[in-house]
Amino acid sequence: MKTAERIVDVAAAVILREDGSFLLGRRPPETIYAGWWEFPGGKVEAGETPRDALVRELAEELGIVVEQAHPWIMREHVYAHAHVRLHFFRVVKWSGELRDLQHDALEWQVINAVTVTPMLPANAPVLAALALPERYAITHAAAIGVDAQIEALTSALAGGLRLVQLRELDLPDAERAAFVHAAVDLCHSFGARVLVNSDLALARDSGADGVHLPAKALMVAAARPDFALVAASCHDRHELEQAARLGVDFAVCGPVCETASHPQRIGIGWDGFASRVIDLPMPVYALGGMRREDLGAAKAAGAQGIAAIRGAWSG
Repeated sequence: MKTAERIVDVAAAVILREDGSFLLGRRPPETIYAGWWEFPGGKVEAGETPRDALVRELAEELGIVVEQAHPWIMREHVYAHAHVRLHFFRVVKWSGELRDLQHDALEWQVINAVTVTPMLPANAPVLAALALPERYAITHAAAIGVDAQIEALTSALAGGLRLVQLRELDLPDAERAAFVHAAVDLCHSFGARVLVNSDLALARDSGADGVHLPAKALMVAAARPDFALVAASCHDRHELEQAARLGVDFAVCGPVCETASHPQRIGIGWDGFASRVIDLPMPVYALGGMRREDLGAAKAAGAQGIAAIRGAWSG
């Protein structure tokens, strides 16, 4: 009988500065993958949690004390020498002076402009996840009017919004198609990425970057839609695991709090959100009554950031 392959758990740190840059280290000579670049971190030892290992490894590798680290995503990768399970944390606060104690070199990098190479193969999906912003805005033109939505979208894009879902399921078909085409062009003029809810044909025709699957469509999907960017709406762990199997780029999960559209539905709360999203391979946005001031709580619970409908357009 074949023995089950042993999986090595590793804690990995995405150390972030306020300007959004992150730290990479180059593996030293005489190590496996010498000369390749990686996120700092190391093996989880017996009796340790991934967070324990993260704190210890960053003290040993960089001489810093972790003060604030948020759980983020978990990725598995099979190398020739090992099957690793990488527990990524976003480290946003630390004390002590960064020192190069184990790597051959250290470099601060900026997403979409990474200059060091080669990167360890397991890190490509991590860089893609890092490129996702902290806010995901969802339109509701059917509720406020197309003109008002375009005006609000323009203002939000000018203010830095870079990821948008066009959710207009209640608009008449012709009006919806016209709105989606106009909104896609507007988003692209600001360098933002935009997804169309449900309608794959309209997403392709409008030139959108991708499609957002509602939970019902997600659960019957046999394969990932053929788009550069795919997202999904989820409410529980079962749906989130289906999204992971499908290989979506990100998901939204909620409602975390009570919302204006569903005032009688009790939210899952931050503990409920955290328990649903732990150890998933893709980032997840918190949805449901979210506003900008909820970003800190969302990230502490393991979220990529916040997704909002009304809260996205209220300034």
